[in-house]
Amino acid sequence: MIAVFIEVRDGKIKKSSLEALSEAKRRAGEAGLGTAAILVGAAVGGQAGDLKAYAPGKIVCLEHASLADYSSQGYAKALCDFARESGARALFFAATALGRDLAPRVAAGLGAGLASDCTKIAVKAGKLEFTRPIYAGKAFLTITLASTPQIATLRPNVFPVEAATGGAEAEVVMKNAAIPEGFIKGRVAEVLKEQSAEIDVTEADVVISGGRGLKGPENFALLRELSAVIPRSAIGASRSAVDSGWIGHQHQVGQTGKTVSPNLYMAVGISGAIQHLAGMSSSKCIVAVNKDPEAPIFKVADYGVVGDLLEVIPRLRDELKKIMD
Repeated sequence: MIAVFIEVRDGKIKKSSLEALSEAKRRAGEAGLGTAAILVGAAVGGQAGDLKAYAPGKIVCLEHASLADYSSQGYAKALCDFARESGARALFFAATALGRDLAPRVAAGLGAGLASDCTKIAVKAGKLEFTRPIYAGKAFLTITLASTPQIATLRPNVFPVEAATGGAEAEVVMKNAAIPEGFIKGRVAEVLKEQSAEIDVTEADVVISGGRGLKGPENFALLRELSAVIPRSAIGASRSAVDSGWIGHQHQVGQTGKTVSPNLYMAVGISGAIQHLAGMSSSKCIVAVNKDPEAPIFKVADYGVVGDLLEVIPRLRDELKKIMD
């Protein structure tokens, strides 16, 4: 089987996990394998009903009181034990912050290889082939993993979500995770959440990112006004804007930030350093706004506007409002 770790945040299943599950179903069908969706936590049975609409062959709930809060140690042990017991051929994770933390620990625990940040998966001669970007997105590497299970993280917003079209209902299996007393050394003391209703940049269909060209934190308000007009959009930022303290690190897109693949990526006042391109070059459509016609961002942009962003963005916002109203 191909098993998929399902990430739950604030009681809701992450869209990126549904993307990984949908891709697992497609590849499992080609390879003649089954699929299993894996929920880990203290009481995750309630999310099993939400998963049935996506028709995994099986839904496995690994529960233990010590897993109420995320712990890479505890979650990894539960998943490693499951992989050994089930004989899973592959284990997929979404390449979110949590998935990037958990997948390598699981791979190490199982002595297995890991294909990270995959943008394409294929089945060749009954084996899985993983394609991932390298050299900051300038090239792509296709690999196979000799170890079992084959472990991979899948880049969010790359693989389409497919709901069930009918057929047998998924079997739900409840299991107690074997977490010995004192096994988990680190504990979550407190979770500090940003007071915002914004969508995470990795989950958004449209990402509007600002850079040094905004000239100050106050001009991110222009991007937020534009975002308010566009459904399922989020605010991103370059590293220079984050390092300047203009916006929080959770908005950073790039090699040292988050990797995004939205339907539309707007780079506003961003020159296009290779580190930034590494985090957004797989976007379906890229629009750049910059007053420098020689800015590197224009080399990867599908559409470019050479002009003062302080004039371009308000006009774009006003025109979009007319269309939306």
